[in-house]
Amino acid sequence: MTFEKKKPAVFLDRDGTINEQMGYINHESRFVLLPGVAEAIRLLNRNGYLSIVVSNQSGVGRGYFPVDLVYKLHDKMESELKKQDAVLDRIYFCPHYPGGSVVECDKSCTCRKPGTGLIDRAVEDFPIDLAASYVIGDRCSDIKMAHRAGIQGILVKTGYGRGDLEYVFPGLSYQPHHVAEDLLGAVQWILAGTRDG
Repeated sequence: MTFEKKKPAVFLDRDGTINEQMGYINHESRFVLLPGVAEAIRLLNRNGYLSIVVSNQSGVGRGYFPVDLVYKLHDKMESELKKQDAVLDRIYFCPHYPGGSVVECDKSCTCRKPGTGLIDRAVEDFPIDLAASYVIGDRCSDIKMAHRAGIQGILVKTGYGRGDLEYVFPGLSYQPHHVAEDLLGAVQWILAGTRDG
């Protein structure tokens, strides 16, 4: 029996980290990649990291848009990245929202961040070295998920990042391991081998 060698993963938030934060992205025209994102993912590809998107998409459960739109947006995202030689290994998202208008999504779950369910699914699907993995996102929920999963969380200042850093994190017991200007800066920090604690 052969065992696959475990690889480190970088779990990437979507809205505000990969693409511009526009609230609920309810149309393909509202999906816009942030500068430097393709380069960042390309660097992960070339340095042996799995790049895995983990995203809350409660707009589905709230009835703001159908789940088919989420898949269309992800097809667009992957297509735009591939044009720049950047490849995502997998995309996981949570459509649930307790009390939402879509019956099948009206439930509490472990996959809605800051729950670790999306990371748990990735670990089932890939041979991941969690101890060498990271989460990158623009919200305190991303960093809390990282904390719960026992891996390092990097906050980016894009999206909601600046506001959460200034107004939310001062009152929280958990903090990001690092703060970066954007996704590219976060990936460059990882590849520089700068690890706290």
